[in-house]
Amino acid sequence: MSQTSQSTILPKARKRPQFRNIHISQIVSYSLPPAGMVSILHRVSGAALFLALPLLLWLFDLSLISELSFARLAEIAGQWWVKLILLGLVWAFLHHLVAGIRYLVLDLHIGLDKGPSRSSALAVFAVSIPLTMIAGLRLFGVF
Repeated sequence: MSQTSQSTILPKARKRPQFRNIHISQIVSYSLPPAGMVSILHRVSGAALFLALPLLLWLFDLSLISELSFARLAEIAGQWWVKLILLGLVWAFLHHLVAGIRYLVLDLHIGLDKGPSRSSALAVFAVSIPLTMIAGLRLFGVF
C-alpha cells in the first residue's frame, strides 16, 4: 500500500489535549485541589523543620549549660516576634505530622480515589490548624 491510500483507510487520530506549564503571572490565580495544597505545604513544612533544626538544637544546648543561659533564653523567647517564629515552627511540625500520617495511610492504598483523597486532605487542615491555634493561644499566654 502506498502512503496516500493508507491515510485514507485509517481513521484520523483525535487531537489530544495539551497541558502546558503555567506562567509565573498565573500562579496567584491558579487553584490547586486540597490534596495539592497539602502536598506542597508538607514539603514546605519539612524544609522549614530541617533548616530550623540546627538552630533549635543549639538553643536547646544553650538552655542546658547553666541557669543563667536558660534565663536569658527564656527572656528572649518571651518577645512577641520570637513567639511568632515559634508558632510557625509549631504549625510546620503539626502539619508535617498530620500530613505524614495521611501519606502513610495512602501508602496502604486506602483513600486513593478522588473523593476520599479530598476528604483526607481537608482533614489534615481540620486537625493541624486548630491544634496550631490552641498552641498559639497557649504560647501567647491566653491560658
